[in-house]
Amino acid sequence: MLPVSHSGFVQPSQPLNQSGLATNLAKDIFILAGQSNMAGRGGVNGSKWNGYVPRECRPDPSILRLSAELTWEEAQEPLHADIDVNKTCGVGPGMAFANAVRANGSRAGVVGLVPCAVGGTKISAWARGTQLYGELVRRATESVREGGTIRAILWYQGESDTVRSEDAEAYKGNMERLIVDLRSDLGNPSLLVIQVALASGRGKFIETVRRAQLGITLPNVKCVDAKGLGP
Repeated sequence: MLPVSHSGFVQPSQPLNQSGLATNLAKDIFILAGQSNMAGRGGVNGSKWNGYVPRECRPDPSILRLSAELTWEEAQEPLHADIDVNKTCGVGPGMAFANAVRANGSRAGVVGLVPCAVGGTKISAWARGTQLYGELVRRATESVREGGTIRAILWYQGESDTVRSEDAEAYKGNMERLIVDLRSDLGNPSLLVIQVALASGRGKFIETVRRAQLGITLPNVKCVDAKGLGP
């Protein structure tokens, strides 16, 4: 069972360490999962990332990431470079989210990001018992071993499920089952899940997947619609 708190965000109570990182402070932790949309392809052309980091994705000593080696370090783009290793990673939504959490008048102190996304994956590849599911749970568990609280899972995935009608039709049930299983295995039955409704996809069943994402009614599941958003 992971430590669960229903109180507000943790405020820093100790100074940064000698390297300028807040690794010794309690963290408000967010799990980043899904496929390439979450792993980040911004600024990637072919097999190279252009290195451009937008202002909203700037690093901050109080925003950390859990590396593939399960150590905390200052977060910077590309967040998933050592996680989604078979693809070239660029800018994703994780850093912009973390900076917004800290900037929008919240009581967030140190924000810890746990990258878990892998490009090109169907939701079935994330079901309980799969390697991706096991890695997510392992990394989430390790992220709170020395303190901190998992505040939410950020989920951005579904493009790979738009190719076959069978996958698209099964999406809602698979997503709901994934949420229930993760909440159970992370010991938090009300863990917030923030998912993104797709604006595009690899196949012709985009609207079927979108309806599934927008139609989930499990408690404490929020959906952000990407349709109509700019690049």
